[in-house]
Amino acid sequence: MTRKTYTVFISLIVALGGFLMGFDSAVISGATPFYRETFGLDSGSMLIGFSVSSLILGAIIGNISAGKLADRFGRRQILMVTAVLFGSSAILSALAPNINVFLVARIIGGLGVGMALLIAPMYIAEVSPRKLRGTLVTFNQLNIVVGISIAYFSNYYFQQTIADPDLKWRIMLGVEAAPAIIYLALLFFVPRSPRWLMQKGKQEEALQVLERVNGKEQAMIIFKEIDQSLREDINKKKARFSEVFSSRMKTVLIIGFGIAFFQQITGINAIFYYAPMIFEMAGGGQDAAFMQAAILGVTNVVMTVVALFLIDRLGRKPLLYIGSAGICVSMLIVSFSFFNAAYHIDDRSMENLLVEVNEMELDPHHVANVHKLHELKSVVFENETAFFSQVREKVGQDTYNRLKETILVHSITINAISVLVGLLLFVASFAVSLGPVMWALLSEIFPNRLRGLAISIMGFWNSIVSFSVATVFPWQLEFLGSGTTYFIYAVFGLLTLLFVWRLIPETKGKSLEELESKLIK
Repeated sequence: MTRKTYTVFISLIVALGGFLMGFDSAVISGATPFYRETFGLDSGSMLIGFSVSSLILGAIIGNISAGKLADRFGRRQILMVTAVLFGSSAILSALAPNINVFLVARIIGGLGVGMALLIAPMYIAEVSPRKLRGTLVTFNQLNIVVGISIAYFSNYYFQQTIADPDLKWRIMLGVEAAPAIIYLALLFFVPRSPRWLMQKGKQEEALQVLERVNGKEQAMIIFKEIDQSLREDINKKKARFSEVFSSRMKTVLIIGFGIAFFQQITGINAIFYYAPMIFEMAGGGQDAAFMQAAILGVTNVVMTVVALFLIDRLGRKPLLYIGSAGICVSMLIVSFSFFNAAYHIDDRSMENLLVEVNEMELDPHHVANVHKLHELKSVVFENETAFFSQVREKVGQDTYNRLKETILVHSITINAISVLVGLLLFVASFAVSLGPVMWALLSEIFPNRLRGLAISIMGFWNSIVSFSVATVFPWQLEFLGSGTTYFIYAVFGLLTLLFVWRLIPETKGKSLEELESKLIK
């Protein structure tokens, strides 16, 4: 096996943690409508948002602890822990008897997400040759999006093949245990990080890893660079929060906090976590919504592959320009599609609605409540929230929870193609830019000795933003409306573009030590 092949091989294994993270993040999108019914959760309630974002709550804890744990026990060992956490979460969530156990299971999975999200790219950056570093770090993001895509297709398959709604969501969540076990087994073939080994005084083993990846001549050069960097810090104390937030770190902190904020505030996880629900709100049936979500996943994969080839050729900053502009435009398309939608129940739509409701074999009181919608037949609503407010008032909260999406499909008039195109453009823009580039930047801009702690802090902040976005999204749709919600994301896309223009440096082709000397004053 050649040096390049070997490096790619171990990077792909480590990046499987990204696959599990992506799967765990996206699989919930298909399960939500079904466990919402099992656990009796109100439509638009914050508890639905929390049941989705509880994964991120666990990730926040994983983020803040990952760096220190990785510095103490090693990158590979912590990745093994993440594999165990992913498998345990999948099994426990599939067997959850109530919402409390379900939330605990999702938080456990989130711990794995938070650790894998930070440690996998950190490890790959530390073991990779500088010419391949950007590409290999992007492997992790590629695996995340592959995991997301596989989750959507898995959800679509079980949506089609399993009739029992309760069993459906349990199987959707439980299948993740299999790849988690495979990941744990493969990690035994991965060497320990050479930079971590040298920090622990294991120079001989570190040099062996560097030679296996870079060849003897280049390995010695890199070995001396790392050794010099560590010697300069030998009289300093261990990495502390006070050092990360010192004045000399001002530039990289602004870059780190800024890019971590904008990556999530533009709404990517809201789209991924609730994709089928969003497509149902655009007038598609449940089966069509699941398939369109799968198309989003494929787009995500394809454009991440594009980023894989461009990140070390075109550079980090040009990709961020393209992506942030695309996010702004795409969210404007989706926003104005919903602003221009109309909601009307006429004789034909009422007849079709009743046919579908009768086929569901619901309790008689639900059917009786749906008949009350006859009272709205003379009104055409141009405001989404006003329409749903009237529907909820007519049918009652229980029926509204159970049949909101079904009622919507038969009442909305919207340009569904523009919604689909806008969301595809949004995912493509994110996948070619903020998705992979943020983690490449974070793994490059911080100094060796502080990298683990600093990336943990950035990941912690990134997860807080992600948690907030995912938690409030159902509430936003319910009380602000889809048009306003997506317009807010468009504004943040524009702010991202301005931030990149003013503050993001180009790191392409520069060694980690070179970047440290340039950015840390």
